[in-house]
Amino acid sequence: MLAIRMRRVGAKKNPLFRVVVTESASSRDGRFVEALGYYNPRTKPETVKIDRDRLTHWLKAGARPSATVRTLVARHKLEAAAVAAESTAS
Repeated sequence: MLAIRMRRVGAKKNPLFRVVVTESASSRDGRFVEALGYYNPRTKPETVKIDRDRLTHWLKAGARPSATVRTLVARHKLEAAAVAAESTAS
């Protein structure tokens, strides 16, 4: 079964995560099918970049997102809507 989860990259004590599609049985930092984006929790505000089209494609193909990715995508969607609302209000 395919899973959409985060893969840790970056230096020691300086985490950077990639959002990837992988086999659910593979290790956290093991092989993956496709990288969908990244998440950097160390910046202010935190940086999230995910390819929505590819995410939708993999969800339709049956890949299951982890709880962390599900939360990250939902929170990022709300932030994107807020930024769009601010730009139209100005």
